[in-house]
Amino acid sequence: MTRSRMFVPLLMLAALSLTSVGLLNSARAATAEDLDKDSRQALQILYKGHPLAESMSHKAKAVLVFPKVIKAGLVFGGGYGEGELIKGSKVDGYYNSVTGSWGLQAGAQSYAYAVFLMSDKAVQYVGNTKGWEIGVGPTVVVVDEGVAKNLSTSTLKDDAYAFVFDQEGLMAGVSIEGTKISRIKR
Repeated sequence: MTRSRMFVPLLMLAALSLTSVGLLNSARAATAEDLDKDSRQALQILYKGHPLAESMSHKAKAVLVFPKVIKAGLVFGGGYGEGELIKGSKVDGYYNSVTGSWGLQAGAQSYAYAVFLMSDKAVQYVGNTKGWEIGVGPTVVVVDEGVAKNLSTSTLKDDAYAFVFDQEGLMAGVSIEGTKISRIKR
């Protein structure tokens, strides 16, 4: 491989790395008030697109909402976003969502997600751990179109249900498996 052919992928990797650092910084909310506003707007977007989510919110013990998660990668990737735990109509704490991945991937995207905690056990688990890795601890069902067809508020059996929504960008697919959620000060 000629030197100029090797330079192009390295240049692309450097550009993506710089872009991803800038994107990840934009996933941070400026203040608690901004995060509160962004989280409530995100939930309204979710409820408009998925009426089941709004019905679930009335039965949920709490909702973890991340209004903007930024994910970028080129072979190795990462994602970051900040959100809050809402119990009833009150904010019970602020959290971050951190994801790392590797494999065939290239691009950047933003998305939102909300996790409806349906049991006291799930809420306690999130509150008591130093960081909750999705896929470990309470059972989380990611609600997609297929799951939503067979789900109603009367058939809810699992500890938590997650909706990924408001996706923008050039990366294929979003997975929250392996995401670590940790409490932060805001």
